[in-house]
Amino acid sequence: MNRSTFNIFCCIICLGVFACNKANYPKEEEPDNWKQLEAILDEIKVPEFPDKTYLVTDFGAVADGTIDCTEAINTAITKCSEEGGGKVVVPAGKYFSGAIHLKSNVNLHLEKDATILFSTDPKAYMPVVYTRWEGVELMNYSSLVYAYEAENIAVTGEGTLDGQATADNWWKWKGRKDYGYVEGEPSQLSAGNKDKLMALGKEGVPVEDRVFGDGFYLRPQFVQPYKCKNVLIEGIKIQNSPMWVLNPVLCTNVTIKGVTVESQGPNSDGCDPESCKNVLIKNCFFNTGDDCIAIKSGRNEDGRRVNVASENIIIQNCQMANGHGGVVIGSEASGGVKNVFAENCKMDSPELDRVLRIKTSSKRGGVIENIFMRNVEVGQVKEQVVRVNMFYEDPGEYMPTVRNIEVKNLTVKHGGKIGVLAEAYKESPIENIRLVDCTIDDVKVPYKLSNVEGLKFENVKINGETLPEVVE
Repeated sequence: MNRSTFNIFCCIICLGVFACNKANYPKEEEPDNWKQLEAILDEIKVPEFPDKTYLVTDFGAVADGTIDCTEAINTAITKCSEEGGGKVVVPAGKYFSGAIHLKSNVNLHLEKDATILFSTDPKAYMPVVYTRWEGVELMNYSSLVYAYEAENIAVTGEGTLDGQATADNWWKWKGRKDYGYVEGEPSQLSAGNKDKLMALGKEGVPVEDRVFGDGFYLRPQFVQPYKCKNVLIEGIKIQNSPMWVLNPVLCTNVTIKGVTVESQGPNSDGCDPESCKNVLIKNCFFNTGDDCIAIKSGRNEDGRRVNVASENIIIQNCQMANGHGGVVIGSEASGGVKNVFAENCKMDSPELDRVLRIKTSSKRGGVIENIFMRNVEVGQVKEQVVRVNMFYEDPGEYMPTVRNIEVKNLTVKHGGKIGVLAEAYKESPIENIRLVDCTIDDVKVPYKLSNVEGLKFENVKINGETLPEVVE
């Protein structure tokens, strides 16, 4: 054997040995996406307050449910903030109020059996403030509880915030008969009020010139901290909201813990973090007329103008009853959403449409990525268990991206119509959906897919049948 032949022979032997050894290597483990969780929790700072107390009754508030306490409550908040901060206390009883504006270093604390009954007179939420409405910035009615560019704020206690919204007042502004609207009455659809706002956002009109409020019928949110830092909402019950219930916008470090939300009106989303970073939603109960939790980041052109994603959102130990979706991303997510972790939740209602839902379109654009869910128990869901949809609205010119979705240890007793529904544009397929150790029973269709790449089922049983790991 000459030297050249010997060298070739040695190479063949080496390659054979390498191949054998490689075959004996352990299977490459999937990345543990949950390792980020503790680091994100460490970043979320809960506000602290000086040990000073300001009773709203000392400022003229009367607990009879009829006397207007707006000025008394806001005066107590202002004095507390000006003197370095502390706790503004609402004692037991019923207090009637218009818009409450929180200020830095103030904890609005509702004692047990304390209820703030909010006015249903729209003028109680004037003058207009800088806000967002369905993902577009504008000057509109103040939310019922509002804060702007404040730091270290809270609403806590065992009391109740009652928006008193019904089909006789706020809800009929939706313009739908099932919420009390009567043909010929004004609504958000009258004279194209909603369309007018959308057009101003599309045209890039300065926010200060997008003045709405009285006469435009765009309902206010319930609790909206705007451009705030270190926010705590804990323990309270919130019910009967005009529109979205908890809606922090462009905030950093938000903790929402032990809150009960009951509101069956139109667009009564339970909690909508918009363009927020570092949010913890824990030990809450949601029974809503729309999505229980919906993570957002602005709508269409206006969302791309602001261009701030929602990121590092943690949902733990929550319960969901009625709602369009338990955990939802979108549809107003043009600024993007990333790093969402939902774990140890329970969902159960014949009026709960979906467990995990992502909704977007090529009008919205944006990147939605790194959405993780684990350890979720579902009794009953009506429509789909997991739904990812890129056709939520008419098409546009801004193709969205959706990638990296993982659901682990999900059990569903009654799965509704479809187990996993994923629909995307051919030009922008959904990438990397992974279900691991999931059991879905009593569902009509196991899955329905269109333009999905990298879908994996690992130990997934639907209606008692184990699905193949890779579905073409």
